[in-house]
Amino acid sequence: MKSVNMIFFSPTGTTRKVLEGIVQGLAFETVTYLDLTPAKARAKTIRELDGDLALIGIPVYSGRVPVQAAEALRTIKTSGIPAVVVVVYGNRAYEDALLELKRIVEGAGFRPLAGAAFIGQHSYSTDAMPIAAGRPDKEDLERARSFGALVRGMLEAKGSLREVPALNVPGNFPYKDRASLGISLESEKDLCVRCGKCAEVCLQEAITMGEDGMATDGGKCILCCACVRACTTGARRLTHPKISQLLQMIAALCRDRKEPEFFFAK
Repeated sequence: MKSVNMIFFSPTGTTRKVLEGIVQGLAFETVTYLDLTPAKARAKTIRELDGDLALIGIPVYSGRVPVQAAEALRTIKTSGIPAVVVVVYGNRAYEDALLELKRIVEGAGFRPLAGAAFIGQHSYSTDAMPIAAGRPDKEDLERARSFGALVRGMLEAKGSLREVPALNVPGNFPYKDRASLGISLESEKDLCVRCGKCAEVCLQEAITMGEDGMATDGGKCILCCACVRACTTGARRLTHPKISQLLQMIAALCRDRKEPEFFFAK
């Protein structure tokens, strides 16, 4: 096995960083990248994939696969390519996300042989209220490389992938209901310099230049916070009272450091 398709949805780059660590551990000769984050990449019709292995990763949104990632993954079709499924969550819980991702890729024709749950800095993390700040850190990325090496060893040890049983991962079905806050990010007019960087990184194309500054389409915003990380003046903020309450709750639940978890078909 020499080639791997790295397929990912990664608004803030955190999931991509974890997958790149796993790729280093796999040490395959050829890596093909399929970034499903931009809206244009998700608008394509059915695409056929081949190759030796697929590494598929998404962030966890309230214990589920993001709707946008799920829809994009369903545009992919293949025939039995072995797959590794990875979720990245903000140190609270990944709940049903890994099981949901596994089932989605199975529906696309992949054959999941391994899975993992890694921790990344929470999208809502701030300097005042840090949540898994700086993760994946050096230790996490070393674990990612180790996981990649374990997957490669498993593949090399199998005489035939047909002998590998189904992968079992944690999660419940029916899945938990999706959370919806009904709010969006906004720009502080006094801080916004109208540079447009927030609009450039918005995966939903929800931000436009208005007469009074940057305007956000609340119906499109998914609170991924990519714009917050891109803003150099601190103008993009989560200012709604609901967010303050949610941050306090999440921070209380995320005090203890969680570690990556690995799962292999046995």
